[in-house]
Amino acid sequence: MHELSLCQALLDQVTALAQPHGAKTVTQITVRIGPLSGIVPELLEQSFLFARESTLAAEAILTLETSSIRIYCQDCAQESSATPQKLICPLCGSLNTQLVSGDELLLVNFEITQ
Repeated sequence: MHELSLCQALLDQVTALAQPHGAKTVTQITVRIGPLSGIVPELLEQSFLFARESTLAAEAILTLETSSIRIYCQDCAQESSATPQKLICPLCGSLNTQLVSGDELLLVNFEITQ
């Protein structure tokens, strides 16, 4: 279950960012997850409940945002939406595409009390 280790790393990152601002607690954490990230949102939420214990975020709410899959076509120089099963350019049909978004796990923001 790699979601637990991801939550622990996320909480370490939030703690490192919050402490210099005099945080007493972290009340909310927002994370953006891409459909190609390999992360199961439900497992991340469950893991967060365990990982947050005995941290600044012991009572924090985890909010998940989902990003879309975006690709850039290197043949027609256009960016467009894609699906996990079809990462080809919908405009010209090229397979010469590069993933722009959809595989990320990003800390969007967090809220603290001082």
